[in-house]
Amino acid sequence: MYVLPQEIEVWYIIPAIRKEFAKQFVKEHKLSYEKAGNILGISKAAVSQYISNKRANKFTLPETIKKEIQKSSKVIAKDHKQAVFEILRILDIIKKKKYACGVCRRYNPEIKQYCDCNPFC
Repeated sequence: MYVLPQEIEVWYIIPAIRKEFAKQFVKEHKLSYEKAGNILGISKAAVSQYISNKRANKFTLPETIKKEIQKSSKVIAKDHKQAVFEILRILDIIKKKKYACGVCRRYNPEIKQYCDCNPFC
């Protein structure tokens, strides 16, 4: 049995993105946990768990993506309505650069027979 790549995205990649955004908002932009959570669509408890590394530890974002999140956090800090657009932009970069493939291969090995995405080859 396999899971869809979108499920991998929901379980591993989006939490990693939220974690990095939470760190940026709280540490760099000095937002409260509650404000950061409201921007990200999560609770302040979830923000706390991201910052204390109790959540989203199975996938580490590449440095190139962390830099993109840093750029996006500046945009979002100025205009919170840009959050969804910026998160989708980050997800699109991850898909185009095929960073998700490694996560999928690790947590969803049965998908190899259906997917020709590198690095499976």
